[in-house]
Amino acid sequence: MIFNFLLQANPVPAEPVVNEPVVANTAIESVNFFQLIMKGGVMVIPIFILFFLTVYIIVERYLYIKKQTKLDNSLINEVKYQLNSGNIQSAAMICDKSNTAYGTVLRNGVNTIGRPINEIDLALEKSANIEMGLMEKKLGYLGIVAGIAPILGFIGTISGVIKIFYTISITENISIGNISGGLYEKMISSGLGLIVGVIAYSAYHFFNMMIDHFALNMQRQGLEFINVIQQPNTK
Repeated sequence: MIFNFLLQANPVPAEPVVNEPVVANTAIESVNFFQLIMKGGVMVIPIFILFFLTVYIIVERYLYIKKQTKLDNSLINEVKYQLNSGNIQSAAMICDKSNTAYGTVLRNGVNTIGRPINEIDLALEKSANIEMGLMEKKLGYLGIVAGIAPILGFIGTISGVIKIFYTISITENISIGNISGGLYEKMISSGLGLIVGVIAYSAYHFFNMMIDHFALNMQRQGLEFINVIQQPNTK
């Protein structure tokens, strides 16, 4: 009885109840790349159009410029051999068979043989300028895309931010989730615009480097061509 009395006087403290953390069974939503991009808003559509236009121009111009600027060292040597042998017609046929810008320019030079050297040199220069103009065709579109695509992406982001703050002003519900979620979706358009702009900008300057390389090689071959024509006159 004494033991029971002591227990009643000093009751054993109950063990504290520990609230176990509730683990939310929320599954992380997996979003594929296409779905993520489409959350960028309306401006994603024109940016995609500019992207496909850029890809088409890059492929088409690369194949054309690569074919036209293919350097064949044997071309000028064969032309020189035929001209030294007095076979002007054969030299012209060799230029036609090359199917390159080098052959076209040299063919125009062969056709002007017999005229003053200044006229032959001018014909070579004009022909080279025409070929470079054909290579530069459509490159202006790449320059336009490089300037427009980032601006369109920026406009998409700004319009998204305006909508976010407009919704906040109406609902008076300021939450990090709403703001961050809206911002990351709208900044997708800016990212896409910058990517397309960088691709177009890089391709534009890459093709101009190829054209400049052609112009340098064409000047060398034109000089050799003039020297061959002048050789009979120096004898």
